[in-house]
Amino acid sequence: MARLQGRIEDAGFPTWCASYPSRHLPLPDLTAWLRDRLRADLGERPVAAVTHSLGGVLARHLHPDLDWQRVVMLAPPNQGSRVAAGLRDWALFRRGWGPAGQAVAAPDDWPPVPPNTAIIAGTAGATLSNPPSLLVGALGLLRGVEHDGTVAVDEARVEGADFATVDASHTWIMNHPRAVELTLRFLRDGQLEPLDR
Repeated sequence: MARLQGRIEDAGFPTWCASYPSRHLPLPDLTAWLRDRLRADLGERPVAAVTHSLGGVLARHLHPDLDWQRVVMLAPPNQGSRVAAGLRDWALFRRGWGPAGQAVAAPDDWPPVPPNTAIIAGTAGATLSNPPSLLVGALGLLRGVEHDGTVAVDEARVEGADFATVDASHTWIMNHPRAVELTLRFLRDGQLEPLDR
């Protein structure tokens, strides 16, 4: 996210970025941990969020406790994840993705997406630049659906949210020029332009 963070700062938006212990905490504890960090560092002022993958799920869980002005979700598993569901019994998956990854396998009572949300999904499929996607492809976990190698487009989409797709992989969607352009436009204007003009 560092490159996108730099572009957001260059556009005049101050940023705050955090890594979170998703491999060690269940989703409710992870949400509380992140909420405490955000409030300690940013206070009660309204903020915008730009998230990747599980970060979008966390933004949902942080709302309405945090006053999101706008939210841009890159490749979020908003409907859960076929990949997580298919791999959740694998010891390597449990170790690598932890309890939060298990929650994505079977979403349970997730809060709605905050108002003023844009979702950008990738469509690159399995690529060498996203090595885990090759396993996903070999196992056929996303066969027959448009996806970024990790999250299917229909898993990202949520009714009522502004939505676009870009030809990017899950791992690198935040560096895709069109995803950057759309993110900045939504932060600035509160809407995405359709990709097909």
